[in-house]
Amino acid sequence: MSRKNQVFSNSKSADTAASQMASSMPTSNILRDEFGYEVPVERIPLPSNGLVYPQGHPLHGVDAVDIKAMTAREEDILMSRALQKQGSTISALLQSCISDKRIDPKSLISGDRLAITLGIRITGYGSRYVANIGCQSCQSVSKQEFDIGGLDVKPLTLEPVSGGNLFEFVLPMSGKRVHFHFMTGKEEEDYTAMLERKQKLFPGAPEGSVTSRLETHIDSVDGVTDKSKISKFVASMPAGDARALRNFIDSNEPGVDLGVGWNCPSCNYENKNTLPLGPLFFWTE
Repeated sequence: MSRKNQVFSNSKSADTAASQMASSMPTSNILRDEFGYEVPVERIPLPSNGLVYPQGHPLHGVDAVDIKAMTAREEDILMSRALQKQGSTISALLQSCISDKRIDPKSLISGDRLAITLGIRITGYGSRYVANIGCQSCQSVSKQEFDIGGLDVKPLTLEPVSGGNLFEFVLPMSGKRVHFHFMTGKEEEDYTAMLERKQKLFPGAPEGSVTSRLETHIDSVDGVTDKSKISKFVASMPAGDARALRNFIDSNEPGVDLGVGWNCPSCNYENKNTLPLGPLFFWTE
């Protein structure tokens, strides 16, 4: 079951989106008094509904966050080569736009980060997104336009094992009981950096992305929590178990459904793809 994100479904363009936003966020006196303008604020529903965050976390039990619309300051963040090199551009952008400064963007699960990031993009540039994409039938590349305001939010439907970001799955082949969690922003950044380091040290060698990702997700196997033992188990687990666990995590992870359909102008094939969120996602024509 999915639902529309309020920001996504209401956005038509950057100008109309901004004119419809609430203007309740405090800004500098100069901006308000001298120019008669205040940076708009929008509320973004969280796919997790705040159910994955422990007590004491600012988002524990909270189903939405307020963000301020993008400004030129956020464009500076997007263009920062230092942040790009560190792989922390999105975290810095979220930190700048999320109104509640108690929230550490790296502590958010990936699905919530994606929903907020899409909301920020819509408030800044509107919901129209143009990308070059290849046809699955004839392989020709064409420019396609997508409405990211029409994407569906995938809410959390799994019941946590004991409150917070911990869930259970029984592996179909080995019968082992696995407890896992959804990745946070920090884990995503660390995971990406680790794969890049491996490629630099061992060019051409297998990335090990399957095992490394599962090791990050898994908290215990049949009650065993030792990370070194979990690593050995993951490396030798049946391929059917590994695939089943990956599919279960992917299908149940709260977030935004990036599935889109489009017709190829060359062969008229009806493509179904995951929306390509490349480097130019925050820039529009």
